[in-house]
Amino acid sequence: MQNKSLSLGLLPAALLLFFLPPAAAVEVVSLYTAEVPLDARAENPREDAYRMALYDVLLRVSGPVVANDTELVDELFPSPTAYVVQFSPGADETLIVTFDGEAVERVLKANGQTVWGSDRPLTLVWLAVDWGQGEREILGVDNPLREEDDARSIDRNQLLRERILSLAERHGLPLLLPLLDAEDLERVNYADIRGGFDDVVLEASERYAAPSVLIGVVDANAVRPNRWRHYLAGSQRDWRGEPEQVVPFVAETLAAEFAVRGDIPVRSVRLAVSGVQTVDAYGDLQRRLREIELIERLVVERVEGDRITYRVDVRGGGDRLARALRFAGLLESDRLDRVDDPLSIDDSLIDQPMDSLGFFYEPR
Repeated sequence: MQNKSLSLGLLPAALLLFFLPPAAAVEVVSLYTAEVPLDARAENPREDAYRMALYDVLLRVSGPVVANDTELVDELFPSPTAYVVQFSPGADETLIVTFDGEAVERVLKANGQTVWGSDRPLTLVWLAVDWGQGEREILGVDNPLREEDDARSIDRNQLLRERILSLAERHGLPLLLPLLDAEDLERVNYADIRGGFDDVVLEASERYAAPSVLIGVVDANAVRPNRWRHYLAGSQRDWRGEPEQVVPFVAETLAAEFAVRGDIPVRSVRLAVSGVQTVDAYGDLQRRLREIELIERLVVERVEGDRITYRVDVRGGGDRLARALRFAGLLESDRLDRVDDPLSIDDSLIDQPMDSLGFFYEPR
């Protein structure tokens, strides 16, 4: 990954809270690795473990529709062993299994299944927790206002953090909790989250550069239903329920935006990007475009001043590409005028008119 993206390997989930820097997207490199129980009493313990690990991997990469359909998985991957590239013993009688990600993706795409790549949007979670008896707080990396000897508070916070992060890891969802440092606490308080003053929370979220923001209100004593609001690219979704329900919902929402089905047709799109004024800017733009998994082919058609015009072969067409470009940090301008665009004469060479998109380069 380039620029602000970060590779996430097999670091314990809790450690990610401390080491994860602000980033719009992260590369989840452990998508194809899973740790599963190894039952030594089974007839084929290792083969059984491989299959369980494959289900976990498919849940992250293709979603529950595929992962929960055992007949489909058996049809697509009759021999999971053939896709294993590495395995090693884990703690407490488990096996850590790594699969050939490219091979698994090829099978899924060839059979028209969804594939969500390793570059995934970071989700920032603001969670207001009511522990009962007047004890309320925001869940974060750590609460600087908590007394050092408050072991009970530390334990329950740790358990809730681990619960949420474990769910996110299972679904391949990069999560970040706020630092709750002086800057955060000056801008956001418990009442802001509980009272639904989301504009305040979203403004405070800008320092983390996370395109996906999840705001939750949790009643630990189940007196009131938990409430959640999710923000992505200007849209809002509201849910009620436990983290075990909401975290998968967030993952499915993001997958719907960024995952690619193997049977989605490839269409040609004309893309003009303005504001590319230096060689470094051009190199950065090229890297961003190549990291968009929807793009099958990218050709420079014209360079004129600070504007570069591309012909892009993309799965899903112009609307899907536009969403991916916004996520990549480009600023959308008006669509190009197809009549005035001299390059539109090339449209006679293809089966159907091209979509045309105009964007402006914005350095990260």
